[in-house]
Amino acid sequence: MNEVLFSTAKNGVATITLNRPKAINSLNHEMITSIKNMLFQWERDPAVQLIILQGAGEKGFCAGGDIKKLYQSKENETAFEGSMQFFQDEYETDQLVADFSKPILACLDGIVMGGGIGLSQGASHRIATERTKWSMPEMNIGFFPDVGAAYFLNKAPGHLGRYLALTANVLKASDVLYANGADAFIPSEHLTPLLEQINTIDWHKEQNQPAALDDVVQKFKSDPEEGKLATLQRDIDKHFAYPTIEEIINSLEADNDDFSIQTRETLLSKSVVSLKVTLRQLIEGETKSLRECLDTDLIVAANFLRSEDFYEGVRSVVIDKDHNPKYIYKQLSEVSSSMVDSFFQSSY
Repeated sequence: MNEVLFSTAKNGVATITLNRPKAINSLNHEMITSIKNMLFQWERDPAVQLIILQGAGEKGFCAGGDIKKLYQSKENETAFEGSMQFFQDEYETDQLVADFSKPILACLDGIVMGGGIGLSQGASHRIATERTKWSMPEMNIGFFPDVGAAYFLNKAPGHLGRYLALTANVLKASDVLYANGADAFIPSEHLTPLLEQINTIDWHKEQNQPAALDDVVQKFKSDPEEGKLATLQRDIDKHFAYPTIEEIINSLEADNDDFSIQTRETLLSKSVVSLKVTLRQLIEGETKSLRECLDTDLIVAANFLRSEDFYEGVRSVVIDKDHNPKYIYKQLSEVSSSMVDSFFQSSY
């Protein structure tokens, strides 16, 4: 079975379908490589005027990268090198999507997490549905939000990006739109009619393909159910404006409302290494381009693949599924500034 399906139509529409539905279309190296190569080809092909990016099956667009494969990196240097090549190709593909000169419509239906967000964030038209479950969940496995998250999460209002990165909270459509993770809401039952409408148009004849695609999307878009993030923005900005995890925790502890209590508990359940490295990553990403953030991600990813706490996080969530990680570093005070610095120094 082909794990990515490619098709082109005479009207200029090309389609990329992630085709691992049993794994919620999780990305492996072969999938990333084939997508990257096809994007290079389609960028130069005048027969392709517009791309549709979607996932097969009912569960979601893409649940992220193949974490079990990354877990093998601890076994030997060959496996480590393979994982690093995956990251390099993945990040290059994410950049290709963002730089693509023709419209890309990404259907963010169902689960969209981690690498799936990275692949789709640069698309010109990102569609959320009532089934969308959007998250950067890397903090749950002792890793960090990569795939350019320090760039696109900082496009969210205020300090919302820091909050989303550090808590790994799952968002529904309205909040995805609010956080700038999608451009329009279309009910899932209208996705097929939308794509059918797109396929009735001869895109070779359109003078302005992005504007023409805007017009089609406008016909199908509607308003999602009200979200929560807008009402929490003031609290998020209050607590997450601080430059250290310790100060964020102290700020949350000083308030006794439900949001502060729950958020503090959530943060304290994460790897303290991941917390400190991720906050540093998000702060530095505020002034970086996507390419600069992806370059930093490659360095940080290599250092996490040398970190025992990463493998313990993966073991607890993905391998044994006991959700009871025994991290080496248990207290924030155990993670020094120099240790955080080391994650941003190239070792690969």
